[in-house]
Amino acid sequence: MGITAADHNAEGLPEGWALTTLQDACEINPSKAPKDSLPADAPVTFVPMPAVDAEEGTITKPQVRRFSEVRKGFTSFREGDVIMAKITPCMENGKAAIARNLINGLGFGSTEFHVFRSTGVALADFVYHYIRRESYRRSAEAEMTGSVGQKRVPQTFLETTELPLPPLPEQVRIVKSLTELLNTVKASQDKLRRVPAILKRFRQAVLAAACSGRLTEDWREANRCSIEEDWREAELSDLCASISDGDHQPPPKLAMGVPFLTIGNVSSGRLDFSETRFVPEKYFNQIKPGRKPRRGDVLYTVVGATIGIPVLVDVDRPFCFQRHIALLRASKDAAPEFLWTVMASPEVFKEAWSRVTGSAQPTLPLGNLRTIPISIPPLAEQEEIARRVQTLLEMADNIQERVGQATLKSEKLTQSILARAFRGELVPTEAELARRGGVEYETASVLLERVRAEKENLAKAPPVTKRKLRKVSAHV
Repeated sequence: MGITAADHNAEGLPEGWALTTLQDACEINPSKAPKDSLPADAPVTFVPMPAVDAEEGTITKPQVRRFSEVRKGFTSFREGDVIMAKITPCMENGKAAIARNLINGLGFGSTEFHVFRSTGVALADFVYHYIRRESYRRSAEAEMTGSVGQKRVPQTFLETTELPLPPLPEQVRIVKSLTELLNTVKASQDKLRRVPAILKRFRQAVLAAACSGRLTEDWREANRCSIEEDWREAELSDLCASISDGDHQPPPKLAMGVPFLTIGNVSSGRLDFSETRFVPEKYFNQIKPGRKPRRGDVLYTVVGATIGIPVLVDVDRPFCFQRHIALLRASKDAAPEFLWTVMASPEVFKEAWSRVTGSAQPTLPLGNLRTIPISIPPLAEQEEIARRVQTLLEMADNIQERVGQATLKSEKLTQSILARAFRGELVPTEAELARRGGVEYETASVLLERVRAEKENLAKAPPVTKRKLRKVSAHV
């Protein structure tokens, strides 16, 4: 449904809307519940900061405490209030929620929450979605005060936040539409989040099938006449010309020189030269040939929590590496890519960890690495296995890349939906519906004036009447 220039008021808002502030729409950080609100031992809901799920925007694991225990020293809120983290990084991460299903209608929580209580001008859900927008969080971040690590959003920023306000019935429709659309996006995001785990299982299944012979059963059948050898049981050392590790002496350091790789440079499963140490060329030249990586070698992590990461050397540039990494060089009867496949298989990973020694610093000794049992097919089948594994893993990588792109698009879609909601582009405006039906409606400006008048009347009322009116408003 298009909105033309004629449908907007002087402030550029849709017809019937008004530009106000959060301070006019909400009580910000209202007073604590009176001492006589509940008996001292009455249970109430308690919400520590970790109980607010930043992604879901909900209170997920609240606690139950006694009223007297939490009334002082904690942030107070009641059923239907909006709470928002004010401290970094919780605020930037989107920790905000609507307080719902509170025991005895009251809640208390971390002192690092800001609280918004509707004055009757704006629905709690409308305010909640407005402050959850990424653009709003960026603006709030820019206004934070305090020291590094302890920065907070000041209340003055919230009070002066401009809020585009539709008539109440329109707010209801906007919230309903937002809920439906965002739930649809979330369902898609949930499905996308499951894909990486599925792809991980797929990769492991491919590697397991490759090393057991299942992946090339059809190939063996088709080439039975030309194959004279069969698979044989052996040890890892039988597949390698050499198995060594890096120099055990601490290397000299230079600002520039020959790259010196640590586990951090291979932990992704690929060679990463973006942030490396460097050693003098003279030091590198003294390293034995069996410890100098060359294209086709396989690096394998053998120390620490990351034991078992294989990396195929696919560059010709000179580099060396620390002793926490082993170097496996394929024999003349082995395909380097098949050697990598073996080392990446779940069976070898499990076997490698069963041979680890030490607890403070887990280590896979080279002797234990060399004797890991493996199955070795003929060279021609090794090459076919490597080809098929590469094809299947590349397919998985392509799917994962597309999933990543789709995830980014879905995140942008969420923000786009929110932006459209607060421009009045999701549902028909109340003004439009009123014209269609030939009826009058209450504009946001009139709503604001009505609520202001009610607040002024409340302020002038006798104390007893005030308490009655407050009790009534608390249940609206």
